[in-house]
Amino acid sequence: MNPSSLSGKTVVLAVTGGIAAYKSAYLASLLTKCGARVRTVMTRGATQFVAPLTFQSLTHEPVHVDVFDERDPSRIAHISLADEADLVIVAPATADVLARVAHGLGDDMLTTMLLATRAPVTFAPAMNVHMWENSIVKENIQKLQAHGYLIAEPGAGPLACGYTGKGRLMEPDDLLEFLEGVATKPHYKGVRFLVSAGPTRERIDPVRYLSNDSTGTMGYAIARMAWRMGADVTLVSGPSELADPLGVSMIRVTTASEMERVMIDHAKDADVIIMTAAVADYRPEAVLEKKLKKTQDTLSLSLVKNPDILSQLRDHMKPRAKLVGFAAETHDHEHYAQKKLREKRLDFVVLNDVLEPGAGFGTGTNRVTVYAANGSVTPFAQADKLTVAKALLQLIHAQREV
Repeated sequence: MNPSSLSGKTVVLAVTGGIAAYKSAYLASLLTKCGARVRTVMTRGATQFVAPLTFQSLTHEPVHVDVFDERDPSRIAHISLADEADLVIVAPATADVLARVAHGLGDDMLTTMLLATRAPVTFAPAMNVHMWENSIVKENIQKLQAHGYLIAEPGAGPLACGYTGKGRLMEPDDLLEFLEGVATKPHYKGVRFLVSAGPTRERIDPVRYLSNDSTGTMGYAIARMAWRMGADVTLVSGPSELADPLGVSMIRVTTASEMERVMIDHAKDADVIIMTAAVADYRPEAVLEKKLKKTQDTLSLSLVKNPDILSQLRDHMKPRAKLVGFAAETHDHEHYAQKKLREKRLDFVVLNDVLEPGAGFGTGTNRVTVYAANGSVTPFAQADKLTVAKALLQLIHAQREV
């Protein structure tokens, strides 16, 4: 189970009257599965698209619609909701509700609750593309942001109205990730991360290449968690089938030489560099323009060494920036980890035994030991890779503070 900063939190889910309201039911389910207590507020318009019973069934909590429906005489409902909330998400947020909140109106359960809460509030707009592009809507968005409200930008694509363009509600899985970022302590706010991930591919001919079993999962998990912790993250990824992490700047490369060029170019701006990529050690001396035909019983390839990216990075970094490498080993683990720590001039090296079940490439879990330049050795228990990423980033943060 991936770690969730939403576990144990009270999330007020405010649903307004748009067709995208049906996606909010899925969001309610996701939040509940994360361990959050979900309290739902709906406008009258929202109930025309999805019944309150849907949210009640998913969250096991009563749904609030009418500001005058005071079920408990000892409490004022919209004030109680506002006080109990650890965070509020308005999804979908129509142009109407954005305008009313931007101008301080409080004429129903949703808007009065929003005016009263001290919790962070996120709006997830959803509307027609021309409505989204309307200058008045833009002004209202800017006004809300100036007052500290957060905006989960809508996506682009086919809209329910028949148009195509920007205005789609951010997908529930991405909204959940956005809220994880809201709920996570911003240890790395203002810190620039450069992370590499995945394998590289070295072409033999148009249909074959040399590579390895890396999927990029560990590096992507680190990029996700660093973004949740407030960092400005650039992820340099070799070929991977994983989706781009929310909020992360992606740079895709294929070969070791391409990764070398990108990493060195971006190293000067980074405060923390984490090199998880499994870069091919060698590449074919020559790439054939046509498919190599099977003509003999044996085949010899002439290989040349690829650039050692990790050993070069320190020369291109800020003096106080942190450099973290990974060591995927099969034997003499500590010897090779300590050797890499010294020779590559690292602040940390993260060792994992790729032969151990549940660790290394192609698994959803990992078990690592972190060796630091100050001599400390920190073993982590086997856990899913997002949990390992969180523990690693907390360890780096603690030593950055020293």
